[in-house]
Amino acid sequence: MTSTTAKRFTLEDYHRLAELGFFTEDDRVELIRGEIMQMAAKGTAHTNCCRDLLEELAGLVIGRAKLQCQDPIILSSNSEPEPDFAILRKRADNYRFSLPQPEDEVM
Repeated sequence: MTSTTAKRFTLEDYHRLAELGFFTEDDRVELIRGEIMQMAAKGTAHTNCCRDLLEELAGLVIGRAKLQCQDPIILSSNSEPEPDFAILRKRADNYRFSLPQPEDEVM
């Protein structure tokens, strides 16, 4: 019996696969600890909860921080999840040139 080792991807690998069209626009995937993971489908309850939380959080952070909803954040060289929410510090470049990273998280 032979053993197999799963391929672990780096952020560079993951972004290159996206550039090459390996993922379609409809694919819901994210990179977690080097593994390309299928994201769970959002049901009605999840959607409603996110909508309500977005409204509440926006009021709490206005003018003090940036609120990001279901967008990527770089956690390490092999993890780029897309959390429901991230509260980020304000930056002069407004994140135009790079995705948020751990030091950008406020909470």
